[in-house]
Amino acid sequence: MTNAKHSTLYTGFSNNLKARVWSHKGRFVDGFTKKYHVDMLVYYEATESVESALAREKTNQGWFEAEENRPD
Repeated sequence: MTNAKHSTLYTGFSNNLKARVWSHKGRFVDGFTKKYHVDMLVYYEATESVESALAREKTNQGWFEAEENRPD
């Protein structure tokens, strides 16, 4: 997910994507996504298990961090 300016990325997983997106859009829960107005779904993947979802999330987070720290 990202914000309107596409300046912040958020990765996570859920067994109910529709409810998760709704909660981000409504900013019902205090935290990172509320603070940075992250409420646009830009990509999702379906996985077979929670373990594979967690592994994929960690891979994505590592890639985002590497891109963020890449010299221009």
